[in-house]
Amino acid sequence: MPPRPLALSDSEIAAVMAAARPLAPRQRESFLRHVAQVLSAMPVRGDGVVHRAIASVWREHFDPPLDVSSAD
Repeated sequence: MPPRPLALSDSEIAAVMAAARPLAPRQRESFLRHVAQVLSAMPVRGDGVVHRAIASVWREHFDPPLDVSSAD
């Protein structure tokens, strides 16, 4: 059975997409799926819940760039 579509408001979608933007392109899809998974388990949604969901999974998908300036 395919997953049920997740209904989000325009501001909630904008927040999720803004959080995905700084991620490497290869990490965005898994981030979006992970956020959707967390949100689908929430009985109530709103901007605060969406932001908490984003914060709870963002670091798992962010791969910080190497600091080459300290290699001296």
